[in-house]
Amino acid sequence: MDLEIPTRFERDWNDQADTPVRFAVIGLGGFARNTALPAIEAADYCETTVVVSGSPEKAREVAEEFDADRALSYEEYGAGEGSEAYDAVYVCTPNALHLPHVETAADLGKDVLCEKPLEATADRAERLVAACEDGGVTLMTAYRMQTARSIRWLRRQISDGVVGDPVRIDGEFSFSLLDGGDPDQWRIDPDLAGGGALMDIGVYPINTARFVLGEDPIAVRATAHSTRPAFEGVDEHVTAQLEFPAAVTATCAASFGAASASRFAVTGTEGRIVVDSVFGIDDDREITVETDGGTVTFDATAPSEVREEFDYFAARGESGPDGRHGLVDMRITEAVYDSSERGKRIELRG
Repeated sequence: MDLEIPTRFERDWNDQADTPVRFAVIGLGGFARNTALPAIEAADYCETTVVVSGSPEKAREVAEEFDADRALSYEEYGAGEGSEAYDAVYVCTPNALHLPHVETAADLGKDVLCEKPLEATADRAERLVAACEDGGVTLMTAYRMQTARSIRWLRRQISDGVVGDPVRIDGEFSFSLLDGGDPDQWRIDPDLAGGGALMDIGVYPINTARFVLGEDPIAVRATAHSTRPAFEGVDEHVTAQLEFPAAVTATCAASFGAASASRFAVTGTEGRIVVDSVFGIDDDREITVETDGGTVTFDATAPSEVREEFDYFAARGESGPDGRHGLVDMRITEAVYDSSERGKRIELRG
């Protein structure tokens, strides 16, 4: 199979939108302020017109910084104030707070881009999805990897048979969370996050495996554990082996207490593709393709995938990773924890 090495990665979707989508950004933590809001500002088809926070002072400060029209408290947002000033909401609060904010958006008839994972539990995620379906609004799960140009290119190579039939996927994402980090942060609060490394970063290799294969796993075996008191009640380390149809397996590992790693590899019957520095925000990715024809390594230079995600939602929200897609990952994460606790293979329901 001939491989065309791109000199630059282009959008492979029809990027057209008649008017900019006006966003209300709900939750103004570090990711929203440092990454999402600048991405909306740089996007082709989006703008921030409303910001929402539990701190009125922070909301006013961020509204001024990003030239938003309105600054609202959670209570004001929940009461529908300022709803005429936005078309869609981006929910970027801790996981266990997604549901009420999405329910409000659905009641107001506003489309939703919701951060992954959809909620802290599958049951709450199911309620969240149902609220959007009942309200007739679009719900997209914010899987930025699915809009990254290089990962979409990778998916096409797998589909085109560049490495033959897929046999195995290996994905890992790890770093030392507490080196200079806040030990009281919500990402390791079981009530707010629903888990630890799996819920925050383990979903990246899991969902990317689903995306590049175009299939969902049928069973999982996993181990999840912690070794330090700061991670009591959540997983510090997790490894899951997913079984896909046609005997394809994916080993997905994540850790909040290991050396930095960010790698994704697809091995097939006729070759292998490896992406290094893959899951971090705006990583400089390097792709290596190994086939019978030789080995080639090149840089995967592309624009911010967070910006791509917002533009994709604005132009193509109906065809993105929807709520039902995000719900599958919630069921996978629960199966991972179940498998670890029971020490057995868990079959996933369709």
